[in-house]
Amino acid sequence: MAGERKLMPTHEVPYRGLKVLDFGQGIASPYCAMLLGVYGADVIKVEPPEGDWSRYLGTTYGNHTTLSAVYNRGKRSLCLDMKHKDGIAIAQLLAREADVLIEGFRPGVAERLGLGYESLSRDNPGLVYLSVSGFGQSGPYSKRPGSDSVAQAFSGLVSVNVGADGVPHRVGTTISDVVTGVYAFQAIATTLFARATVGTGRWIDVNLCQSTSALLGHKVAEFILEGGAPRALNVPAGTYQTQDGWMMVTLVNEPQYKRLCGAIDREDLASDPRFADFARRADAADTLIPQLREVFLTQPTDAWLARLHAADIIAERILNPGEWLRNPHVEATRASVRQDTPGVGAVYSPRTPGIASLSEDHLCPAPDVGQDSRAVLTEAGLGSAEIDGLLLSGAVRQAKAMTGGKTS
Repeated sequence: MAGERKLMPTHEVPYRGLKVLDFGQGIASPYCAMLLGVYGADVIKVEPPEGDWSRYLGTTYGNHTTLSAVYNRGKRSLCLDMKHKDGIAIAQLLAREADVLIEGFRPGVAERLGLGYESLSRDNPGLVYLSVSGFGQSGPYSKRPGSDSVAQAFSGLVSVNVGADGVPHRVGTTISDVVTGVYAFQAIATTLFARATVGTGRWIDVNLCQSTSALLGHKVAEFILEGGAPRALNVPAGTYQTQDGWMMVTLVNEPQYKRLCGAIDREDLASDPRFADFARRADAADTLIPQLREVFLTQPTDAWLARLHAADIIAERILNPGEWLRNPHVEATRASVRQDTPGVGAVYSPRTPGIASLSEDHLCPAPDVGQDSRAVLTEAGLGSAEIDGLLLSGAVRQAKAMTGGKTS
């Protein structure tokens, strides 16, 4: 009985006992699966012999890049050759016992492999099945290849991220992938809640382009209501260079603008009728903002932040990721987590918001390709001789010892 008690869900690990198969590659679907692992699920990452392509996108450290090392924490790796009939048979066997299956194939591929929702749910009606793609499972663009950059462009995000050079820019991180993983996670979470009453799972369709467009919130409504040329929202909020760096200043109400003008000793800007409210300041931004830029260049960031915070103005220094990691507030609140990953070293990442404890510190590091193949198949009921045969045929691969990290 004591052993059974250990498997009970808690606030810290509410998904303890949940079995997840992660066929995804890249970031969006692996991140969703990782979040399930953060909350206690047993996540099996099913990789092809060449491994998840995120292992090679960017600088490699051992058998990982930062992408694969961060977004695959808390998982075990099973390496299957899906071009081999026995590899597909193993995947189908595991799917019959899974609670959640996550796939990121192009629409139609999973079905052709015999891993589509309709066929799997006949044997496993409780299966929660998530498909992640660029444009979704239906519609005229469903067969198009997608990526983080494509989703940023298609959704309108790039168009509203215009730099000082007048050029629309993609956001400098994989924001479409990450937000897709978060939306996918919440869709799975709500489906698991419903499953407890309904008794069955469902097929969930989440795509990068729709997820990214959801980030824009009011921008679509604003674009239509303002005739395609919306004013800037809260002028003169924005980034300003100081004597020794950069800072962000923002405003959410009219009194803050008057206090800002007082804090920088430019009360004349508060009384100027051209700058009387947000709408007029937006129309006169080319006149107002250069004056503020000139003022902010006269003192270092700390001096300005002291004055602005004393006036109850929302402002903060612009940090790079390394400065964020070493920031005393981040350290004091334990806002980052570290996993020591074989062949890589210390992998730091921001802590997942909202978890009930520091359980994320104890996640296992991202695995090597096929690192857990034998253990996973043994748990699935296969005997040692049968597993040896699958390894010999190439249907299943396992990682070598951490000398070179290649699969065998």
